[in-house]
Order: sequence, then structure tokens, then C-alpha cells
Amino acid sequence: MAEIVETTESIKKQYIVVKIGSEQYGIDISYVDNIVRMQKITRVPKVQTYFKGILNLRGEIVPVMSVRRRMGLEDDVYTNASRIIILKIGEQGSLGIIVDEVKEVVTLDMNQIDKVADYNKKVDKDTFIDGIGKNGEELISLFDLNSIVGEWETE
Repeated sequence: MAEIVETTESIKKQYIVVKIGSEQYGIDISYVDNIVRMQKITRVPKVQTYFKGILNLRGEIVPVMSVRRRMGLEDDVYTNASRIIILKIGEQGSLGIIVDEVKEVVTLDMNQIDKVADYNKKVDKDTFIDGIGKNGEELISLFDLNSIVGEWETE
């Protein structure tokens, strides 16, 4: 007799886990185009304080921003572990963000993610966090990339 197997497909998402300071953050891998070592960033005058400048990545000019400065933290300290994550942001094209370290790629089920209350986002539009992922005993703050790059689009 054939055995009936019931499967419940749960939605899973992959995140690149990065460190900024002592905290871990997750970036939805579907936005990540490339991860590169630190390289020369050309300054651009009269831009936002968190906008570090531009870099030439294989012939493409990519604006680069400091996530630390964007979140109101202290300035970046570059080490051998520092990386620039190149994001593909819809029609705007590419944007590089500087992180202290890239740790790993994790896959999270939707039941492993607690969403940030909508109330917090209405009170403070610069929440930057969309949810908290639980990976074993570790908690990973999941970036809301729209709020991080939002002002970059309009200013």
C-alpha cells in the first residue's frame, strides 16, 4: 500500500550575515550582486556624511555608502576583514555598502523570523531593521534595505 506523505513547503530565504561593530546583520541574498575587498574609494564633494564616494568596479562606477554612518554609529575602521557588498537596487543600479566582516550565508524559514512591529516603523522611519532572525542560539537583525538606501535615492 502506498504511503501518503504530507509535505508543507515553508518559505525559506537566504541571508548573508555580516558584522557591523559587535552586532550581526542579515542582508537578503537576492539583492547581493558581489562582495569585494576594500579598495580605493574616490570622495565626492557635498554629499551626505554616510556617502563615502564612488569606486570603479570593472568599468562600472558604483556609489559606496557607510552603513555604520547611515545608522548613526561611529565611523568605519578598515581591517583585512572589511568588505564592500555590491547591491543591485532595482532601477537605481548598483550601490556598495561597507561592512566590517562577512561571516556566512544562512537559510531561514519564515517561522525563524520575527517581524519588527509596524508601529516602530511608523514612529521611526529610520528603523533599518525589518525583522530578527533566529539561527540556533544566535539572533540576526535583518536589514530593511529600502530604509537604508531610501534617502540615497532621493537626495
